[in-house]
Amino acid sequence: MLKYYFETRKALKHLRTDQDGVVSFEYIIVAACIIGAVSAAFGTGAGGAIKTALTTGITTITAAFTAAV
Repeated sequence: MLKYYFETRKALKHLRTDQDGVVSFEYIIVAACIIGAVSAAFGTGAGGAIKTALTTGITTITAAFTAAV
């Protein structure tokens, strides 16, 4: 167990000083922000503002096609 602690500590030190590690860490931050934005837009459950807007739009389009036929 102590071996893994030292390996992890060494990797974290290397990540702190390595420029490539900084870039990959920035990707993790950007990915977390994108996940947060998508969660806020679609909601965490079955609802959400975008779901409501899409459902309303599809219903309107379907009604327009039905009326045209």
